[in-house]
Amino acid sequence: MADARVYATADSATLWFILACTAGILAPGLVSAAATATPSLEQIKISDNRASAGTLSGGTLTVRIEARTGEWHPDGDADPGIVVKAFSTDGGPLQIPGPVIRVKQGTEVRAFVRNALDGKPLVVHGLYERKADASAAPDPVSIAPGEVREVRFMAGKPGTYYYWAASTAAVLLAQRSGRDSQLTGALVVDPLGANVQDRVLLIGGWSNSVVVDQQPVFVRRIVINGKSWPHTERLTYRVNDPVHMRVINAGAVVHPMHLHGFYFNVDSRGDEVADTVFANGSSAHMVNTERLASGRTFSLTWIPTRTGNWLFHCHDNLHLLRGRSVDGHIVVPAADHHVVNHALEMMAGPVMGITVVSDEVEPAPKDSVERRRLRLIARVDTGGTETEPAFGYSLEDGGKTTPLAPPYLPGPTIVLERGKAVSITVDNQLPEPTAVHWHGIELESYYDGVAGFAGSAGHIAPPIPPGGTFEARFTPPRSGTFIYHTHIDEVRQQQAGLSGALLVVDSLSTYDPDHDFPLLVTVPRRSEDAAAVVLLNGSAAPPAREMRTGERYRLRFINVHTSRPSMRMSVMRDRELLSWRALAKDGMDLPADQATSGPSTVQMGNGETYDFEFVPPAPGAIRIQVANGAGDLLVSMPVHVR
Repeated sequence: MADARVYATADSATLWFILACTAGILAPGLVSAAATATPSLEQIKISDNRASAGTLSGGTLTVRIEARTGEWHPDGDADPGIVVKAFSTDGGPLQIPGPVIRVKQGTEVRAFVRNALDGKPLVVHGLYERKADASAAPDPVSIAPGEVREVRFMAGKPGTYYYWAASTAAVLLAQRSGRDSQLTGALVVDPLGANVQDRVLLIGGWSNSVVVDQQPVFVRRIVINGKSWPHTERLTYRVNDPVHMRVINAGAVVHPMHLHGFYFNVDSRGDEVADTVFANGSSAHMVNTERLASGRTFSLTWIPTRTGNWLFHCHDNLHLLRGRSVDGHIVVPAADHHVVNHALEMMAGPVMGITVVSDEVEPAPKDSVERRRLRLIARVDTGGTETEPAFGYSLEDGGKTTPLAPPYLPGPTIVLERGKAVSITVDNQLPEPTAVHWHGIELESYYDGVAGFAGSAGHIAPPIPPGGTFEARFTPPRSGTFIYHTHIDEVRQQQAGLSGALLVVDSLSTYDPDHDFPLLVTVPRRSEDAAAVVLLNGSAAPPAREMRTGERYRLRFINVHTSRPSMRMSVMRDRELLSWRALAKDGMDLPADQATSGPSTVQMGNGETYDFEFVPPAPGAIRIQVANGAGDLLVSMPVHVR
């Protein structure tokens, strides 16, 4: 039987598949077990998406692509493998991701695609010209077994695209979960005259039912460029050198992609058919978390201004859960919460490790500034069990402790002052190690909160053992809405209650909590509740708040749920959406052209924060609500407007 927490926190598509596998019901075309190593099968290579496929001559790129079956190792090369279909190029080895087709705008592409899949059909999408007015993809190309088809098209509108294949035309991109799941490659069209050096990161997924001890077990891998963390490529950049990336989600589920310690600018957003590239001179789209739905793409630029180790990863915690081996066997026992290195032993999935270096020798840090001193205590709450514990935080600030006693939900809101140095000592009174990540805060790597990874060579942040402490030091450079949460055994510890709102304000003396509403969305502690309930400020039935007509209120939405990346937050009067004005995203104030008024609803991914200004237009009863992606109500906070 799979872990109950996985059932409870899964998005709807994944939850359906888990339940189907457990019941012995598999989606059409899937097999009931992962293939074990087969010496006769070709070993699939991992591609870093750097080299463009094909030969360019006289304004024409000629590329030869072949689909075959091979054995893929998404974990370590010596770990068990999976039999999947993959692409090769120009007579070379099979590779995951598929060959990159990258050309300048106006280039003719001649793609010769061969189906070598032993009697299986191949239906290829994405090999066509992208036009400025495109609204839908043309029909895919069907290739019979053993057949070679030539596909010609022009490289049209510049942008980040992709091509992909499946066994039938009826299969959608998000429905590929088994052997077809890795038949994807990037297609990039560069503007004429452009010479931007970037990295292409293609997110893929694979899932299956594996029979272990005569029981079906759900197994999945989510990868970036063919590998799951900690086996993904490690990237290295220099301080102040611009970093450009293109990110493609060719998997079945939503991935809110979060960069630790920095903001990045979203340069474009698109999908298989079209890409909106934000023109030079347009206002910036600065975020630290970008929600990336299945089939969507985006490109980004960021400037690494501080050295150290940083993570770029999906913030859906379920996607980072170190599950079973691809052959179904347990890698880390569920009861083992005392591993040596959480970041390397208990995290998995779509994670990239980034090291920022400098040519200059940095002096040893000195802490001579005067700091405001806080103490954040991780405690055992009431009502938990060994498998589903109840944890929480209390905050000591100037002799005052909040809360003084259980219950510890929600986590206390930490309010800091912009530009004022702070020391927060995390005191671990839990029976297992923990760590705290200061999500969205621009700080030094060592204090970022990723135990076993954050910091730099010879100075890596440790986990906080039971009874131990860790001092985090930083000076928040901007006012905004941020998050603090555990970064050890995240699915377990965040579900237990280890998260809270972190607000940075211009002045503590003028901060007005009566007009400032942090709205923290988290997962319930019991797995049996997670399919239908979320918590808003620690409660499935939050108490009513009061507002006054015509007065201005700041609504700070914070999604730190472990797995729901598509929830919609709204302000309603009966069935009517009211109006609000957008203020900030991920703690960054919006430019004037984006700080606009509109209907009071927003869809959020895990790890995102949004700030809105809301002015109640009339007295009466309204509500702040959270619904799932289908519109079903999950939790609601009554508001009485006077």
